[in-house]
Amino acid sequence: MTNDKNSPSVAIIGAGPAGLMAAEVISQQGITVHVFDRMPSVARKFLLAGIGGLNITHSEPYEQFCERYLPKHSLTPFLQIFGVEQLLQWCHGLGIDTFIGSSGRIFPKEMKAAPLLRAWLKRLRQQGVQFHLKHTWQGWDKDHHLVFQSSEGISCIAPDATLLALGGASYPRLGSDGTWINDLQTLSIQCNPWQPANCGFETAPWSAIFTERYAGIPVKAIACYFVDKQGNHHHKLGEIMLTRYGVEGSAIYALSQALRETINQQGSVTLYLDLFPKLTRQELQAKLTKPQSKQSLSNFLRKQINLKDIKMGLVRELASESLQDITTLADKLKAIPLTLTKPRPIAEAISSAGGICLNELNNQLMLKKHSGVFCAGEMLDWEAPTGGYLLTGCFSTGYCAGLGIIDWLAK
Repeated sequence: MTNDKNSPSVAIIGAGPAGLMAAEVISQQGITVHVFDRMPSVARKFLLAGIGGLNITHSEPYEQFCERYLPKHSLTPFLQIFGVEQLLQWCHGLGIDTFIGSSGRIFPKEMKAAPLLRAWLKRLRQQGVQFHLKHTWQGWDKDHHLVFQSSEGISCIAPDATLLALGGASYPRLGSDGTWINDLQTLSIQCNPWQPANCGFETAPWSAIFTERYAGIPVKAIACYFVDKQGNHHHKLGEIMLTRYGVEGSAIYALSQALRETINQQGSVTLYLDLFPKLTRQELQAKLTKPQSKQSLSNFLRKQINLKDIKMGLVRELASESLQDITTLADKLKAIPLTLTKPRPIAEAISSAGGICLNELNNQLMLKKHSGVFCAGEMLDWEAPTGGYLLTGCFSTGYCAGLGIIDWLAK
């Protein structure tokens, strides 16, 4: 690792979106930046997220956008500095055109992460950013030097400022395993334990026949709702995916934080499925009270309310008794109970909750107890749903931590 002895140097540990964004901001000021990562290539989780179409951010109104982050408005100060508008300008500056999808989500025109990352890395190298891959951070030594393990052995460095952008605890195979939390706790940095976010949930076991027929199939155009221990009502329109262990999918991910916390408090939660969210109970009942004539019940329900395939399978699996009494069927179709017992393991989650408590950081994302050490990205204790919010949060905190480092070095 070399740099001009007359200029300050910054070490960034973690080559994901937060770390790379900070590297760009800092290197633009002519400051020497060294980026370290334990993996053999950079931004592996970012690339994985872009395989099915890189959802980089969301187009909804600013106030509503900020409310997606938990704790409430935890990232608002940073989004005010680098939010959706600034992120899109940055993409366009790299030559990446974007478009708004029908759901309001924003994607690169080419949909993939690789073209954006290639253009970004080219610019970072042109700005003098130096990359040190296959370098695993081992914490600090007694002189508070950063310690790294690589194929060349142990090395210690003493940068003028450090940014930790080590990610959360989901997708450990891509480098984010959350084990750094132990190093920070030994320095009396308060961290909340890791928990899965945007994850699937386990249920009581499905029957073998149901699992064989429906596992891996989405249930579309439904609503999910439940009441938490405090009496708050949670509701989400969308789709769920039935799995061998339980359920996942966009509607489940959107409710995952509230579902997880309710399970933490009371051991399980009953999630209700409304198979016909566009119909009121009265409208549904009116359709079901029409003469059945000589039709079988299955044919009658298929013709009258389009109850068939996987939705009929759910009724047979979870509410078969309701098929015996057509007068109560409408109520059940609007509230099929599904007991969730626990979230799936964090290694399967899209993101994680937990990490460094935000009150350990100042408004420039520097640790209050350790001057010159900044933190950004998923290692901070915030969470957000899928839909571009996670990436925007990482870019935003990385950008603001970069500004914080520039300001701190200037002082």
